Amino acid sequence: MHERANIRRMAGYVPGERPAAPAVKLNTNENPLAPGDAVMRALSEITPAMLQRYPDPLATRLRSAIADYHECGVDRVIVTNGSDELLRLAVTTFGAPGHAIGLVEPGYSLYGVLAQIQDCPVARVALEDDWTIPTDIAARWNKAGAKLAFLANPQAPTGALLSARAIARLAAEFRGVLLVDEAYIDFVDPTQAHDIVSLIDQTANLLIVRTLSKGHSLAGLRLGYGLGRESLVTPMLTKVRDSYNVDVIAQHLGCAAFADMGHARTSWQLVREERDRVARELGDLGIVTLPSQANFLLADIPSAFGDAQTLHALLASQGVHVRWFDVPRLRGRLRISIGTRAENDQLLSAIEASLVVRTRCAS
Repeated sequence: MHERANIRRMAGYVPGERPAAPAVKLNTNENPLAPGDAVMRALSEITPAMLQRYPDPLATRLRSAIADYHECGVDRVIVTNGSDELLRLAVTTFGAPGHAIGLVEPGYSLYGVLAQIQDCPVARVALEDDWTIPTDIAARWNKAGAKLAFLANPQAPTGALLSARAIARLAAEFRGVLLVDEAYIDFVDPTQAHDIVSLIDQTANLLIVRTLSKGHSLAGLRLGYGLGRESLVTPMLTKVRDSYNVDVIAQHLGCAAFADMGHARTSWQLVREERDRVARELGDLGIVTLPSQANFLLADIPSAFGDAQTLHALLASQGVHVRWFDVPRLRGRLRISIGTRAENDQLLSAIEASLVVRTRCAS
């Protein structure tokens, strides 16, 4: 027996490298701070009886906490085993085999993998030379017959933020379901006053995806959620989702995380401050970064460092791990997650040291 032909042809998703400790791990966009005391206390509250029984299949208490946080109805919330599960549910529910799924390129490679699993062609639209979204992207997706489209906002890997007004316009123009992946939304500068949850009331085809991996320091827990009209949420919640997709530990700790937003907000502010500092200091070293509203920077590596792949390897040899993508438009760049101040200092020192070594070798 063999797997389906489309599965045989595809390549799977390749996650970021997991370096052996000790290391400065700035390659997978995790939160630089550990979870807060409230979450750790909640973990200690897990009892044998809680593990003995199946969890609440609808994650009712956690969905209510999320609904309260976003000031929306609980029927507009679905909780999933990481945001990646919600992406898969969206493809299974709204992506018709043989019909295109709209993507932005470059972008999160898992989107394309999920489309291939569902045997959906992809309608890729390249970012403009200045890394902005083309103004006719909806028209291109519509022309390709896309039933579903993925849009990361802030965008990955650039960190650029598309305004709520632009998203509303895009949703109005696109004829399929527009999934906006807000994995990095917590790190947006609050002066932007960015919010698209309110668009749900006026936009029937908007599905918002969130995760606790980044903003809440819970990447190891695997907990995500979605927000949208009942017409989008209900079929995923009641028909397509696994019966007990979110375990009792994740539900309990998720409630604790939403009850202690103060700790999360502290980490968000740390990231914003360090993001600005690292960008400035990289600039002093001759490395230009794109403006970012996420917890990472996309850095253009100049020839003084050899090339991006070379610098990536040199940093790894010093125990500092960032992300290099062997794909068009990104081969000359490194994506650098924002760590603690100490980790960022180690990164900057390692980059500066590599420049000194190359300068000496050249002379």
